[in-house]
Amino acid sequence: MKKSKPRDIEKEYTKGEFIKKLRRFADALESGKKFRIQVKGRAIDIPKDALINIEHESSKSEEELEFQIKWKK
Repeated sequence: MKKSKPRDIEKEYTKGEFIKKLRRFADALESGKKFRIQVKGRAIDIPKDALINIEHESSKSEEELEFQIKWKK
């Protein structure tokens, strides 16, 4: 079995692109289906039972809110 290299990237989207992706993800969650998204040339399948959390970070100069989705391979 081929081992995949660690990958840690961020991809910025326009507001419209983000809304479309978020809407497709919400629809998949609601219907109990897996979700497929492509990020920087790699297709990623998110299983229907993935764990979802929201992370908030705050400093004097910046606020950050992350929607995280985690699952076992």
